[in-house]
Amino acid sequence: MFEEKPWGRWDLLDTGLGFKVKRITVHPGHRLSLQLHNKRAENWIIVSGSAEVTIGEKKLTLSVGEHVFIPKETPHRLENKEKDELVVIEVAIGDYIKEDDIIRLADDYGR
Repeated sequence: MFEEKPWGRWDLLDTGLGFKVKRITVHPGHRLSLQLHNKRAENWIIVSGSAEVTIGEKKLTLSVGEHVFIPKETPHRLENKEKDELVVIEVAIGDYIKEDDIIRLADDYGR
């Protein structure tokens, strides 16, 4: 399963009781919405490219092999400011991991 987005795409790699694993590909110059989840936490691992990550009030730059934990109910954003595609493995963990647990706080694409 995959889903095309205006910023790139995500591919479902695995899912089970209380977890979901996705590969997120972000096109150069694009970013995901500033969002939070009430029912799940996420772990992001950079596997290709360089990511600008917002977690709450902090901004980080992560490279290949680096990772970050995003607690539930924490605003976060993933951004690709580079000229090559950004690829991130996301592991979502929680009692509820469906895609409708997204609260968008700011979005470049009017969603």
